[in-house]
Amino acid sequence: MRHTLSLYLHIMRMQLRTRLQYRGNLVIGWVAQAFGYASVYTTIWIIASRFERLGGWVWPEIAFMLGFHVLGYALGAVFTLVQLRNMEELVRLGTYDTLLVRPVSPWAFLAFSGINIEYGGHITLGIGLMVWALPQLAIDWSVLTALQFAASLISAALLTGAMLTMVGAMALVLSRSRYLFGIYFDFWELSRYPLTIFALPLQFLLLSVVPLGYMAYVPVASLLGKPVPLIGEAAPLASILAGPAAVLVASVVWKACQRRYQGAGG
Repeated sequence: MRHTLSLYLHIMRMQLRTRLQYRGNLVIGWVAQAFGYASVYTTIWIIASRFERLGGWVWPEIAFMLGFHVLGYALGAVFTLVQLRNMEELVRLGTYDTLLVRPVSPWAFLAFSGINIEYGGHITLGIGLMVWALPQLAIDWSVLTALQFAASLISAALLTGAMLTMVGAMALVLSRSRYLFGIYFDFWELSRYPLTIFALPLQFLLLSVVPLGYMAYVPVASLLGKPVPLIGEAAPLASILAGPAAVLVASVVWKACQRRYQGAGG
């Protein structure tokens, strides 16, 4: 176990050193990504300002949720998005077969060898939004509240990694999975907003089958003391457990898909 962990850390260091060879391009990418997200958030700010409240949420509350959302996503996608989005190509070209003969987990090798530090813009924007919004929010901070915030953020990162893992794993069975990422991100964009603006069936969907409501809405609503539909008083605990539960499900899905994998030739 210790040897395996040191191997993964060494692989990560090698990848980071490679990425840092072109610091100028990296910083430009961060800035471009931050501006891209900021333009979307500006649209949401205009809507929230025009109607004063969006699903019962004022702009500082929405800004805090947006910051939480993009930060949790970035922390999970660092290890999963680019790596697993390429699963279709790995399967089609037979490259995935070479991973199966290595003395490490194929998923772990993909995740750590492809660690993507191009999410600096996401992380900076997310932290910036939350820091700006916090003084305007009536959150009664305590040690338990701080622990709940940290655990919920980790859970959001785990949920992101788990969802992307399950989507990527479909390539092992279907040979195609890239289109599924488009469907995932359609729901992911919906999870930026307070769930109270959606009809009850969509709320149920985002809290169960496609549990992206736990990315930001449920944990932030819990911190703000807002009622959460369908979950109620269980919202704080659900926001903490959603990520670990999704990881367990993703592990089962990944192993099941890998057992059914027939190789590049089908």
